[in-house]
Amino acid sequence: MTLAPFCLFLAGLLLGWPALPASRAEAQPATVPPAMPAREPLGAPPGVRPFAIPPQVIGRELGLDEAVSIALENQPSIRVRLAEYTAARHRVEQALAPALPRLDFSGGVSRSRDHTATANTTPGSQSTTSYTTTSSALFSVEQRLFDFGKTSAATAAARSRAESSRELVEVEKDAIALAVKDAYFNLLFAKRRVVVNEAALDRANLNLRSARGFFEVGTRPKSDVTRAEVDVANARVELIRAQNDVSLFRIALNTAMGIAINVPTEVKDTLVYEQFPMDREVLVGEALRRRAEYRQVRFDSEAAEAEVRQAVRDFFPELFGVGSHSAARTESRVETRTDGWEAGIELRWSIFDGGRKIARHKEVKAQLEAAQASVRTLELSIWQEVEQAHVRLVEAEERIGAAQKAVESAQENFRLSQGRFDAGVGTIIELTDAQLALTRAQTDEALALRDFRIAIAVLERRLGRR
Repeated sequence: MTLAPFCLFLAGLLLGWPALPASRAEAQPATVPPAMPAREPLGAPPGVRPFAIPPQVIGRELGLDEAVSIALENQPSIRVRLAEYTAARHRVEQALAPALPRLDFSGGVSRSRDHTATANTTPGSQSTTSYTTTSSALFSVEQRLFDFGKTSAATAAARSRAESSRELVEVEKDAIALAVKDAYFNLLFAKRRVVVNEAALDRANLNLRSARGFFEVGTRPKSDVTRAEVDVANARVELIRAQNDVSLFRIALNTAMGIAINVPTEVKDTLVYEQFPMDREVLVGEALRRRAEYRQVRFDSEAAEAEVRQAVRDFFPELFGVGSHSAARTESRVETRTDGWEAGIELRWSIFDGGRKIARHKEVKAQLEAAQASVRTLELSIWQEVEQAHVRLVEAEERIGAAQKAVESAQENFRLSQGRFDAGVGTIIELTDAQLALTRAQTDEALALRDFRIAIAVLERRLGRR
């Protein structure tokens, strides 16, 4: 104990003043206000099919990899992309269908009535009525023999579109994985802020208790007590905000995972610094190899090339093998049966169609140019995204060391300010400024760790890693 606080303590004993704690470490913290009541989550909407509640999230802390796996299994937006990919694969079958035989059937039954009346010059007349029932059936078969590659070009275009749709599934999965990581680390940051602000509220209450003790013995003005009360109120507000952020980011995490919003998800605290290994010389090349978006636009370009080939071949004729078999039966006064077949080869050529094929050819050529330009645009965009993600990661990594040093300095400054205030030589403003600086430094350290972890997640996303 330094000389000044010892003298003050001795004078208090002699004069009957309330004794101050020998040290703040030994002091009992002032009473903390009741914790904010837990918010009851909203229930599932009536009439809506229940969302998943995975057993991994009940009664235990969820790891990051587990959270991503849950999202990839339950997120409805991924199922949308999968359904679109399934539809695209069936369009390949549709494009291939003209190369296969086509079999048609037609048939029918009809009933007719014929009435004939004959008038004579002599009294009386003659009339006849007859009924005829006709049934017929026709089977026809058609096989495209040669079409100058129209069907193969259409099938290639549909297949490339299907591959493009498959890559969109991967793009969606990558986006969901990043959304889960972002919400996960934001939830950890919010929980860390709760801890920081709880400690700040404890310190503010302890400062208020000291200020009141000094005021009661007449060594401090009332303004010190008022200032300390303001600090306690501000600390409570910040704690409430931090607790509210925990709820908001838990909601965001559950939404990203595609599970019920009201699940009380808890996560493992991984908000620590771990060096991220990387070779900056190969980052852009890795991104171009792994990014699903890049593969997707390249498939779109291949599909556009196939559509140009198809448009060119549409100017040529098509050769078909055709055949049919028909049968008919007529029931009247005399029953008649007929049947027959025919087979042959047909050449079909649309010589002029009002310029539709010419316009279509020009359209798909323009679409090909756009698709090729999109590939170049995405190459530049991927390069930019990787470079920016790398810069942000380096910056976040450097901030961690600076933030940790700031916390050490703020803790020492607060300790000295407490000693000066307890010794009666420091002011309440100096103490509260030191308290605020310490809280801010601890929050900045947690923020730097969060930004670092999110920067890693963003760089992994830009590289195509999941």
